[in-house]
Parts: sequence; C-alpha cells; structure tokens
Amino acid sequence: MAQEYDLVILGGGTGGYVAAIRASQLGLKTAIVEKGKLGGTCLHKGCIPSKALLRSAEVFATAKKSEEYGVVTGEVKVNFSKVQERKSKIIDTLHKGVQHLMKQGKIEVYEGIGRILGPSIFSPMPGTISVEMNNGSENEMLLPKNVIIATGSRTRTLPGLEIDGNYVMTSDEALAMESLPNSIIIVGGGVIGIEWASMLSDFGADVTVIEYADRILPTEDVEVSKEMQRLLKKKGIKLVTSAKVLPETFVKDNGVTISAEVKGTEKEFKAEKILVSIGRQANIEGIGLENTEIQVEKGVIATTEFYQTKESHIYAIGDCIGGLQLAHVASHEGIIAVEHIAGKNPAPMNYALVARCIYSSPEAARVGLTEQEAKEKGFNVKIGKFSFRAIGKALVFGESDGFVKIIADEKTDDLLGVHMIGPHVTDMITEAGLAMILDATPWEIAGTIHPHPTLSEAIGEAALAVDGKAIHS
Repeated sequence: MAQEYDLVILGGGTGGYVAAIRASQLGLKTAIVEKGKLGGTCLHKGCIPSKALLRSAEVFATAKKSEEYGVVTGEVKVNFSKVQERKSKIIDTLHKGVQHLMKQGKIEVYEGIGRILGPSIFSPMPGTISVEMNNGSENEMLLPKNVIIATGSRTRTLPGLEIDGNYVMTSDEALAMESLPNSIIIVGGGVIGIEWASMLSDFGADVTVIEYADRILPTEDVEVSKEMQRLLKKKGIKLVTSAKVLPETFVKDNGVTISAEVKGTEKEFKAEKILVSIGRQANIEGIGLENTEIQVEKGVIATTEFYQTKESHIYAIGDCIGGLQLAHVASHEGIIAVEHIAGKNPAPMNYALVARCIYSSPEAARVGLTEQEAKEKGFNVKIGKFSFRAIGKALVFGESDGFVKIIADEKTDDLLGVHMIGPHVTDMITEAGLAMILDATPWEIAGTIHPHPTLSEAIGEAALAVDGKAIHS
C-alpha cells in the first residue's frame, strides 16, 4: 500500500530538510528520503566538520604566539584525536537538533535510497517514489503530489589519481584523518583547497598548492586573490599557479610524488599525501530521472527560476542543479520551491545578492560583482578600499592584515559589490548583503554609525573612501 504525501523530498541535506520544515509550516504532509544521515554533506562531510578543524587550527596557531599577547605558556602541542573528538561532538549535537526538528514538524523520514518511477498503477504521471530501505526490508512506495530532488553533490576526482584514503584523499577522507601529515600537496586552489591549505599549515604541515588557473581563488576579486596569496605565502605555504597536474607521473611509495606542467616546464613535487580539491559533481545517477522528462544539462538538472523541472510537479534544488553550490543557497532554493508548490508566489532568488565566504586564515567574503565583472558589464565604477591596519580592534586582535573594498556605480551610486579579506569578515559580510538588498548607497553605509572599537568600522571607512572621504586613511 503506497503512502500518500503532499510532498516527498529526495535528500535530507541542508536544502532538503529546510524545505521539509517550510512545507510542514505550510501544512503540507511531508516526507524525506535520505540514504545517509540527516544534515547531508554540509553537516557531516563539509561545512561544519571542516570549520571545527579550522577553529582548532586557529586556536593552536594563536597559542603558539601567545607571548605576543603577554601570555606565557609552556610548549603548545596538538592532540589530533581530541581535535577530531571535538569535531564529532559538534556534528552529533547538530544532527540531534535536525532530528528533533523533523519530529517537531511531523516530517516522516525514510532511511534508504529513493527512486522516481514512471507512470504506473499508482499514478498516471512519473513521481511515485520507491524507497530501497537501508535495513533491508521490503521497498516502501510513496505517492506524492509533488517531489523535490535535493540529492546534493560529491567530490570530483582526477582520472589517474585513485582515491585510497591514505596517500590520496578528497576532503571526505581528509576529514577522517587519524593523524596530521607532515607534508601535503593540494591539487586545486579554489575555496576548499585554500581552506585546507590554511588549516593544515596552521597545524604545522608543509603545504604545497597546485592550481591550474593563473591565480588562487580565480573566481574572487583580483585584489582579494592577490592579498590571500601574499598572506598564505607569509605562512610558508607554497603556491604554484598556471600548473597542470600530470596524473600519469604519480607514484606512491612511502609518500607521494607527482609532476605538473608549470608554464611549459615539468616540475616534480613530493609529500606524504595528496588532497584532490577540484570541485564537486551532482548526485543525479540512480534516482530514476530516466523515467521522467526531466532534462540534464552539463551534468546538472535543469529547472525554472522556481526550481520546477520539465515535470511540473517535480522540483530540484541545491548542488544537483549547479550554480552556487552553497548550503545557504540550497536552503533558500528549498524555501522558494516549497512556497511555489503551496501557491505563495515567492520572488525568485537574486544570486548576485548571495554572500560567499572563505573560512581560511585570513578569512575572505564577498557579495555582488567583482571589479572585473562590473567593468565587463559596462559599469563605470568608483571604488573605496580601507585597510584593517588602521582599525583599532584589528590591532587589538593581533590580526591587521587585509581590507574592505566597496565597488559602486559612478553614475547612480548603487552598490555593485563588496569584498573583504581579514579578521572575522565572514561574520561581517551580512551587513553588505543587507545594504545591497535594500539598495543602499555607499553614503548610506557611511551614515550608519559603526561602534568603536569594532572591526566593522572598516566597512564604514571603505564606504567613505568611495567618495574620497575616509577619515583614518
């Protein structure tokens, strides 16, 4: 006997479970099908565990220089098993919280693999869900009026570099390391690669990053990328850009050796381990898309601005549709999809207003266009930039590297983009995001009195600097 629902969600990650909560709030009878644990990649293999490790690395790095703050300690060491134990406790606490939210919303959770079936005796349209249960019991049949696909993504691998979890890892395997490597090669200088490079360097590892593009963080503003490169080199991280890794040269023998073509010259690199960090790919295999009219383009599910697929009662959100593969984006896509299902006429998401964060040390964050993107779109820009070196709170923290950069339209004074690199900027970027949503001008940001001493003063000063009025520069 098929169980009937208003909505069944394939995937209980950040996008899926948030969509389920919103559906429950709107009175929809809802179920989630999840093959792993609720919370998905973000909670168990991404955002949360990596940030827990980054925090431990930050504390260790700070403790090593505690005498600069007038605090004298003995020898500072890392107990990595305790680091991992703390990470696991955080994950467990948050996982229990998500489970509580499902019970609170009367959302039924099926633990297994869900597949979309074609037209059948249950329904004249594709959309019936067959759940292969993890416990080996007979498949459950779910009959939803609507479906949301929220199956997420997985780490990409590099052909020729077999992931063995020991010598060669992705971030999934790295998060489960029992001990820290003395040295590591990171293939990929994007956001995840740079976060791992920063973390492992702070833990004391010798780190080499090999990046195919001509600069690390190639999607970020050029000035932010250059500043990050300068500060990571200052840490001792070796950054190799314009480099194509040659997997056929890979050898593992009590460590790893691999070569890369760097600006036309082949160079060899050696370390204990290799971390492959070259992006993610959508999880869309084995879920029954072939039984539907759903279109797949460039490896992701194609949708409308409200996340409807070619099957109007089947929606898709999050990493499996490409775009900005961020947990907070998936959550908001899920809310929009559910509200569209419920006839609430939600506004489409403006991706240009989504804040993006890099949790390395130093941190970086942005919202809106880079300077290059703004110019390519035909804007005449005016720019305000302010260094943390002139901010008292940054000096108090002992972290005065970095800056805030504000890009505005010279003609209309509209904000086009805000970029930050420096202490705690991932916590400050939301002010810039709100300013852009409210269509504020630099003058209005500058007119907001930023308390002293705070790091946020750099935002107010950068806003003043757009028109040459910065006080402390």
